[in-house]
Order: sequence, then structure tokens, then C-alpha cells
Amino acid sequence: MIPSSKTVEDKLTSASYEQQPATVRNRATLYCITLGVLFVLLSTLILTVRFPPTDNVERLQVGDVAPRDVLAPRRITYISEVETEAARARAEAAVAEIYDLPDASIARRQIARARQILDYFDTVRSDAYASIEEKRELIGAVNDLVLTDGIINGVLTADNNTWLTIKGEVVSALDQAMRAEIRPAQLAAVRRRLPTLISLDVSDEAARIIVAIVEDLIQPNTFVNQERTAEERRLARESVQPISVTFEQNEVIVRAGEVIRLEHLEAFQALGLREADSPISNTLGTLAYLSILLLMMGIYIWRFRPRRLEDTRYLWLTFGLSLVFMLMLRVMVPGRALLPYLFPVAALPIALGTLVDMHFGLLVATLAGMTVGYVAGGSLELVAYSLLAGWVGTLSLGRVERVNRLLWAGIYVTICNMLVILIFRVPARAIDPLGLLQLLGTALANGVLSASLPLLIFFVGGLGFGITTSVQLLDLARPTQPLLRQLLLKAPGTYHHSLLVSNLAEQAAERIGANTLLTRVGAYYHDIGKIVRPYFFVENQMYGNSVQERLDPYTNARVILSHVRDGIELAKKYRLPPDISAFIAEHQGTSLTRYFYNKALETAEDPAKVDVEAFRYPGPRPQSKETAIVMLADASESAVRASNPSSVDEIDNIVQKVIFERLLAGELDESGLTMKELHEIRKTFMQMLQGAFHPRIKYPESVQPRPELGASSVEKLSPTEVAPEHASALGGSEDEAEC
Repeated sequence: MIPSSKTVEDKLTSASYEQQPATVRNRATLYCITLGVLFVLLSTLILTVRFPPTDNVERLQVGDVAPRDVLAPRRITYISEVETEAARARAEAAVAEIYDLPDASIARRQIARARQILDYFDTVRSDAYASIEEKRELIGAVNDLVLTDGIINGVLTADNNTWLTIKGEVVSALDQAMRAEIRPAQLAAVRRRLPTLISLDVSDEAARIIVAIVEDLIQPNTFVNQERTAEERRLARESVQPISVTFEQNEVIVRAGEVIRLEHLEAFQALGLREADSPISNTLGTLAYLSILLLMMGIYIWRFRPRRLEDTRYLWLTFGLSLVFMLMLRVMVPGRALLPYLFPVAALPIALGTLVDMHFGLLVATLAGMTVGYVAGGSLELVAYSLLAGWVGTLSLGRVERVNRLLWAGIYVTICNMLVILIFRVPARAIDPLGLLQLLGTALANGVLSASLPLLIFFVGGLGFGITTSVQLLDLARPTQPLLRQLLLKAPGTYHHSLLVSNLAEQAAERIGANTLLTRVGAYYHDIGKIVRPYFFVENQMYGNSVQERLDPYTNARVILSHVRDGIELAKKYRLPPDISAFIAEHQGTSLTRYFYNKALETAEDPAKVDVEAFRYPGPRPQSKETAIVMLADASESAVRASNPSSVDEIDNIVQKVIFERLLAGELDESGLTMKELHEIRKTFMQMLQGAFHPRIKYPESVQPRPELGASSVEKLSPTEVAPEHASALGGSEDEAEC
């Protein structure tokens, strides 16, 4: 069934419906922006203030002269990028260039070219029509050769026998020279050895001509293989292990009068004695970075609107925890060796993911991991270490419905931490076995802190901010709690009704992804006010003893409505958390006590004079999915129990009617439930109520043989004639009778 367009239009065009929420939203937005800006400013101050003072060490640059001895304020071991890079450069330079094998095609090409040139010279020499000057120009025009005038004259004036000898020796000498490996750097040396390749029978003049022609035709036949050379040099660089540098406390880093080198600046940076940038640029950079983080979080809150963050208590808790996180980050990460791996960054997203929203916790884990990497100087290992620990811890914990889940979350974080360390350190062999063992031990301690600090945060959040934590809920869920004990003893019918409602609500909450633990515990206490006057409520009355029949409708309504007010008073008296008190106030919303209102209409002389507000619950309407689920579970269970349905379809119709009536009355408008979620809630209620109120078999009456009629004759006995100890055997147990 779908509400009429008229009803929906009336609600959407109501000024009071839109104006007040818009004002509240605007105030909340302004409040969040103010806190966010304050957080960015304070965090920038925390991350950029220098403590302790460093006596102007940060001003020293390469080439400056140290004005004093600079001592290490504490023991530190760090990976020196300067030393490591120098060692890698030496290893790379030690790898010689790798050449390919000699290319025989080059020799063949050059010999063929030599023959072409010699044939060309033959043509020029035998040209009867060209003058001597023209022949000189034609020979000098050969691009491959650079010949002097003397050599050109020798070529032209040599007799035929000498020329034939020259031609043969040119090809022979070039062939011999090109058979050997000739690298570009060896070309000059090969050309200098060329006279040794010419036959000794050749005259000196002919030998000069041969050398002049051949030396220009000799070319390198083997070249550097750039890819292989680059690969070998890369392997040589990677084979160099990162070099660790250790300074003991009070050890001299640089002495007075010594020239500052890169390795000195690196040591200052590792010890936190200087900043990479000037104070102003560093402050502006940090401010810009934190502003980007604030923008990301603001977009998330604006887009997804976690309902918990609409409560200022959660905003202030998030604000305070984030500032504490920044302080710990500033102290433990910059310039430290092992402390960054001990920093329990996962504790913050675990706590906020549990208290606010798991998706919000994942966002906090992402931003926290990025911030650790930023403060650590862009360390990819620390980014992965912090980021994955936060994700794993938040996802593995979810909502703490059992305390031992914190233990498992700590175990998962520890395993994740160790894996990240092994992934980054073992392949590169970055540290020695002792150092690796220290890191793994630190990862274990990190997991312990990540699991234990959320417990402290839960305690502080519950005590200092009045926030309902999972630990409090687990304590309130115990049957030995004073209020639940009183409910059991004074209003047993209400107690069992609350148990059934809690089962319905918990299953529905789990199906739509709501807080199951909060829903279950809230359902336990939603009718706690009935212990003040338990006999006024039908579930606590004996059959035939209805108090309502002796009272007028107005009195009955006041008593029924008062169980909400009485429940809130009891919640204050026993200091129940505000989130539990919300179930007491909101589980009936602003609905009517319809039964007594109808009675008042029937008995009134003028029905128009009946005050409808006297029969209406004070509200407010459900403000969360959890309280809305309990409202629907409470109404559905009561309606099904009262109707005593005989089929699944009847149960489904009753549940649908209950949900539709609450939806049409506007009771669910502020809960955040969607139509899809209501559909899932209906299916869950139907399945659960089907099991609780399924049709039962009617047992036949017991029979007993009569001695005077014989063993084959039987007579019906009344239940009072059956001994109590045999009641269950004869089908007369209390459970079966109630069925």
C-alpha cells in the first residue's frame, strides 16, 4: 500500500516540518566547520612547533662551517640515504659497458664500398677527355674519403702495375682490420696499426696511398648494448644493501670548524634537529595538507551524514581524540627509529569506527595513515604499515558485541604489521636479523596497544562525554542488572515481551546493517517504566482480572502513557546511557493509545469534544534506525499476539499493516529508514513471528481404563484427576496448555 499523494504533499509543504530541520542543519554545519578549522590550526601548531630548541642547527647548509660541536641528543639508528646512494653509485660505476658481438655485415659493407671507390678511381684514371684538374676534383669529391692533394696526385700518376698493387692491398688491409673487434673508442688505435697490415713489398709511396684510403673506410663494428648495460648497473645498485648509521647519545655528529656535508644534514634531519624546509614554508605546507584532509572529511560527512556526528558529544570526542593522536604522532614519529612502528595508529580508527560508524572509521584510518607518512617524510613503508593496520583493525572489529573481539582485532593488527615489515624489509635485506626481530617485537606491542587503548577510549567516552559504548551495552545486557531483575520479578509478562521484541529487533537490525547490540539492549529497557504499575498492563494480568475495566478511558490512557515518563525517570535514577533512554522515549513515538481513544469516543456525549492529545504519547518520534526498529517490533509483536493468527499470510498482513500505519502517521520520518530497509524489516518480522506464533497441535484428552468395564474400556479424565508428576506424559504440561 502506498500513501496518498495528498498526505505526502501535506507533509512536504508543511513550513514547520522544513524550516526547523533546516535551521538545525545549518547550525550543525556551522558547528562542524568551526571545530574543523580549530582542529586544523591546533594540529598545524602541534606539528610545526620546534621542541626542544635546536640552537640554529636547522640553518646550516652544505659548505657552511659548523660554529660548534653538534652532539646526538639520543641514540639513533637510521638508514642513510646519502651513504647508500654513494655506495650504489660506486657499484654502478664499477660495471663496465657491455658491447654486442662484432657485426660482420659492417665489414662486408665497407669492403664493398672500397671496391666501388676503387672502380670509380679506375674510371677517372682512364678518362681521356678529362683534364688533370678535373680528375683531381672528381677524386676529391668522394664523400667517404678525406684525401690530400699529394695522395690524389699519387692515385692519378701511379702506373698500372702499382695501381693494381694498391687496389689489392686496400681490400686486403681493410679486410684484416675489420675482422677484429673495433669499438668506437678503439678506432684511432686500429687506424694507427694500419701500416702493419700492408705488405712489405709495397713501396712507401704506395703504402701512404693505401693507408689514406683504408683508414677512412675503417668503422667500428661493435657497439654498447645500452639495455644490458643499464640492467647490469641496476642489478649492481640493487645489490647494495641500505647502509645503517648509528649515533650513540652525546656522540659528536660534526665538530666545530668542520665543513658541513650532506651526511651531516641527513643526521640532523634523522635526529629531528632541523626541518627540511624553512619554518614558514613548512608551516604553510602542513596547513595546506591538513586543510585537504579536513576537506575530505567534510565531503564525507556532507555526503553520507553519519547520524552520530550530529550529536555534539561525538564531535567533541572525535576532536579531542584527533588532537591527542596528533600529539602522539609529533612525539613518536619524526626522527625516530623504532617508535614509529610502536605508534598505535590503529587505535583511533578502531575507536571511532566503533563509536561513530565503521565507514567513518575506515576514512579516519586512511587519513591517519597518510598523515603518518607525511610526518615521517614520505615513507611508503610507514604509510602501508599505518594504513593497513587501521583498515584491518576497523574491519575486523566492527561493533564490539563481545569484548574478546578487541583481542582478535589486536591479533589481526599484529599479523598485518608483521607482514608489512617482512614485505618491505626481507626482499631488500634492509636490516640485520637482530634489527628485524626488534621491529617484529615492536609490531606485536603495537597490536597490543591498538586493542587496549580503545577500551580506555570507551571508558573516557562513556564517563566524560556520556557516550554509549559497546562495553556499557554488554554490561547492561546482563540479566543480573538491577532494572532487568526488577522487570523480571515485578512484570514478568513485560520481561518476556521485551525479550521477544529484542530478538525481533536484533535480527532486523542485523539485516539492514544497523547497530544490533544497541538495538537488542534498547529493546530490553524500552518498557522498563511498566515496573512502576505492572498490573495495569495486560501482559502482566491474570485472566479475568483486568484493571482497565474499572477505570474510565482518560484514566486508563494516563496510566498507559505514564510508562514512558516513568521509564525515563528510572533511566535517570539508574544512570542509563542517553542512547538507551532514547528507546524508552521514542519506542511509541507520538502515536495514540488507540483502544482507549476509541472507548472515549464511544462513551462521550459529543465525540468532537474528546481531547485527542490526552491519548497521545509525548514522543519524540524515533530519531534513529535502531529506535524505529524497536517501535515496529514492539507494535508487530503485540498485534500478532493479540490477533492469534492461524496462517503465515495473516502474520504478514498484520506486520504490513503495522509498518504502513506508522509510516503514514509520519512516525518514521526522522529515523532515516528507507523503503528497502522497511521491506527487509517486514520479511524479518514475518519469519521470526511465524516461528513464535505457529499453529500448535491440539492434544487429545487423556483416558484411563475403568476396572469395572475391563481393560479395553476407557473413560475420559479431567486434568484434575491426573497426578502432577504424570501431567507431561499425558499431554497436560504447562507449555502445552498455554499452546
